[in-house]
Amino acid sequence: MAGIGSVVTPVIVKGQKSDYKSSGQFSPEKFRLSLNAYSFDKPLRAGTFTISDMLDFCSETGFDGVDLTGYYFPGYPAVPTDDYIFSVKKKSFLLGLYINGTGVRNDFTWSDPQKRNEEKKLVKDWIVVAQKLGAPSIRIFSGNLSKESYTWKERAKWIADDIRECAEYGKEHGVMIALQNHNDFIRNASEVEELLKLVDSKWTGLMLDIGSYHTDDPYDDIARTSKYAISWQLKENVFINDKQVETDYSRIIDIVRQCKYKGYLPLETLGEGDPAVKIETLLKKVRKITET
Repeated sequence: MAGIGSVVTPVIVKGQKSDYKSSGQFSPEKFRLSLNAYSFDKPLRAGTFTISDMLDFCSETGFDGVDLTGYYFPGYPAVPTDDYIFSVKKKSFLLGLYINGTGVRNDFTWSDPQKRNEEKKLVKDWIVVAQKLGAPSIRIFSGNLSKESYTWKERAKWIADDIRECAEYGKEHGVMIALQNHNDFIRNASEVEELLKLVDSKWTGLMLDIGSYHTDDPYDDIARTSKYAISWQLKENVFINDKQVETDYSRIIDIVRQCKYKGYLPLETLGEGDPAVKIETLLKKVRKITET
């Protein structure tokens, strides 16, 4: 009989199929949590907090990775210098933090091709930044600024074309496009699915923002689109219609498990209050659920 603390090795008989992996008994899942830089939006924009400070915070707090939104790099939307990019990459590496993505604020809803060319250039420039950072993905939006009188389907066609073009460029640099549902042009699961099918690119997936489905049942929208997720934004609250409700993280983590997502899970806090306190609170909450 094996004693306490002994490692039990499964016996595999030749010719028989082992259920070693499917049982889950010997391969507990590991959820890797990262921090989306937007959580420190105000101090980062005010200059009272830097990306370097945020990396120290993430390391000390126990995060596994970081999602370094482009807005907080010096000179954005212009690309930062290689010296700066590589200093961030080096520090992240030495602190044991994986850079799981970056992101830009683009808008493809304009009908004017020249305007959209400028937006595509922004995305492509930051694809190169992502490559230099060693980040496998870049977060983009579909957009919502244009109020021109085009139908959703008319606009979706050119947005999909623009995203596909960026995805092809991303493929050349080893960087995936993570399209975020942001309660903008895409507001629910049906619209997310329709746009991603129009894009039809293996180098494009969904950054699943759990706080941006303002529907009767956001958990249903989250579950329906979880199969497209290549990254997430896990927030303190979800919206039932337009009312904020505290996120039921047991339900969210169940969805993550069911869709067999294996990547990093970025956390993002919003609103008033000390971001450091809010982030630590959310991290402890999510970590406790993922470890049960």
